[in-house]
Amino acid sequence: MRIITTSFLVFGLLSFGADIPNNHLISMNHIDQLSPAYAKWGKIAMERTKKKYPNAAITDYFHINLEKKEKVSTEKFKLWLKEDNREFAVFVHVTFNPETEELIDVSFRESRR
Repeated sequence: MRIITTSFLVFGLLSFGADIPNNHLISMNHIDQLSPAYAKWGKIAMERTKKKYPNAAITDYFHINLEKKEKVSTEKFKLWLKEDNREFAVFVHVTFNPETEELIDVSFRESRR
C-alpha cells in the first residue's frame, strides 16, 4: 500500500523534534518549505472526506495533479477508504481561486478501485 507521506512528513518532523538538540530544531518555516505546494489542499480534501464519510478510515492518499484554468485551479486527489468490510476509493477535487486561494468547491466521486 502507498504511504500517506505528506501528513507523516510534517507530523513526523514535529514529533521527532523532541529528540533533536535545541540548536538543531527545524523551524516551522523550514517545514513549510518542505511541504509540497498541494499540501494545503490535500489537508482540506482529507478533512472534507472525513466529514462526508465519518465512519470510514482513510487508509491511503495520492495527489493526482493540478489542473489550471484561467480563473480557477483544481487539485485532484485519490483517497482510499475502509468502512467495515468495504474498501473503496474516492476521487476528491478541490477547486480554488489561485490568486486569492479562496476555496470554491470540493467534489467527490466514489470508485471501486
